[in-house]
Amino acid sequence: MASEYTGHVRIDYLGPVAPHYEVYSEYGDRALVEGFRFRALKRLELLPPHDPQFKRNRERIVRDAERENIVLEWNLGSAEVD
Repeated sequence: MASEYTGHVRIDYLGPVAPHYEVYSEYGDRALVEGFRFRALKRLELLPPHDPQFKRNRERIVRDAERENIVLEWNLGSAEVD
C-alpha cells in the first residue's frame, strides 16, 4: 500500500499551549514532506481544534494531502472534533 502514496504524515495536537501541533512522517520524499509540513503548520498556527477556523483549515490540509498523494492521519487526542 505504501507504494501507492508519495508519503505519510501524522499531525499530532500537542495541547492548548502554542505550538499546538507537530507533524511527523514515516516515509516519503523529504522535500515533499517538508513542504507539506510547512504549509500545514502555517494553516494551523495559533489555531486550537475548538476554534471555528480549524475545520476550514483542516479541510484545506486534507485537500493538499490528496493533491500530493500523501497519507494523512490526525491525532487530536481528547480534542477530537468532527
